[in-house]
Amino acid sequence: MIEIRSLQPGDADGFWRFLNELDGETGYMMYEPGERAQHSSPEGTSARLRDALAQGSDLLLGAFEAGRLVGYLWAERGALRRVAHTAYIVTGVLAAYRGRGIGTAFFERLDDWARTSGIVRLELTVECLNEAAIRLYRRSGFAVEGVRRKSMRVGGAFVDEYYMGKMV
Repeated sequence: MIEIRSLQPGDADGFWRFLNELDGETGYMMYEPGERAQHSSPEGTSARLRDALAQGSDLLLGAFEAGRLVGYLWAERGALRRVAHTAYIVTGVLAAYRGRGIGTAFFERLDDWARTSGIVRLELTVECLNEAAIRLYRRSGFAVEGVRRKSMRVGGAFVDEYYMGKMV
């Protein structure tokens, strides 16, 4: 059974391992396989997670099966007053757990959090070829607001991303 709950400081090591596993199995996340260790560390990831939890302004959710992290959603609230009503979303689910309602559950919780936290705008980017994610985001009320042309290079080829937003 999948449990959706807020991430806690004690989840930091598992979060680091999960992110590296996710990087290795999908071309749709920002990091390439093995690249995360070049730009961050388990300690740095732990510190960032602890800082975000201590500030209490972001939403950090994890999907767990038998204590193992298999998916996450991080909604990062704008830090400055002019954008404090917005949150930027990053989410990922391990391949073996996709299609099991985790993403839908995340976005339902996201909506609840946004309404109670004074968030007016949710936003995210997604590779234009990531059809499954785009379907989830559209079902969750997001709309394409623009295209970021050649915003990433994946496997040696330039890739476009949609910029998607939702008003709460």
